[in-house]
Amino acid sequence: MSLRRTGIGAGLVATAALWATGALALPKDWGTTFQAPASPVMQQIESFHTTLLWIITAISLFVLALLVWIALRYNKRANPTPSHVHHNTLLEIIWTGVPVIILVLIAIPSFRLLYLEADIPKPDVTIKAIGHQWYWGYEYAGAGFTFESRMLSDADAAKAHEPRMLGTDNIIVLPVNKVIEVDTAGADVIHSWALPEMGVKMDAVPGRINRTWFKALRTGTFYGQCSELCGMAHDAMPIEVRIVNDADYAAWLASAKKKYAAIDGNIRLAAK
Repeated sequence: MSLRRTGIGAGLVATAALWATGALALPKDWGTTFQAPASPVMQQIESFHTTLLWIITAISLFVLALLVWIALRYNKRANPTPSHVHHNTLLEIIWTGVPVIILVLIAIPSFRLLYLEADIPKPDVTIKAIGHQWYWGYEYAGAGFTFESRMLSDADAAKAHEPRMLGTDNIIVLPVNKVIEVDTAGADVIHSWALPEMGVKMDAVPGRINRTWFKALRTGTFYGQCSELCGMAHDAMPIEVRIVNDADYAAWLASAKKKYAAIDGNIRLAAK
């Protein structure tokens, strides 16, 4: 798979192929569920969400049935002589104890999931994401280069066959089936680096480093956005991540070192 942007004809073919294979990950109009999970953490998040959905659905149906039964059984016409019972010890124990048990059963997988998200395995690749008003800057730890990633204009996005307000001029490229650590920070205000299909959302706070991680299970292009209201152009901070195989990643890394090192060098010379 070529990592360079191609012409319009090749771009259409590539985009069609990605749609056909499901590798182009985009939100769908009127979607009611999560995007397809692409990391172990997101798989666990989706599983936990499904479990909670069944629990709250069962509780809601039970409460609805109870309300209907009370309305029919204890209305004035069906029950002209009202009861004078004020307390029922057994009933009070049940309606206190059952919710506690339900919350404990929910807490166990919840804490397990929080631990999975917070306990970062030994990373294969570490990148630093720095939020600016209003774009992202990236640094590949150990690779010796940095770059800025800005949202494509509508015209440029159409030419590159990128989704509107999600495509970027410089794409993050990372290897598949590798542990990726993402260190976030804010250069001015609080931002948030979020990649839904990887189960990642971490605030980028000025003056501190927050860390998160993911492990992509499949190749493809994945999109996210800044998820913190960071000012006027908050909606102009998309995140575009391309997951590739090891050979393509090695080739991109070699070319990126030359490309971005040259840009950084020109910036420093201009500053002098």
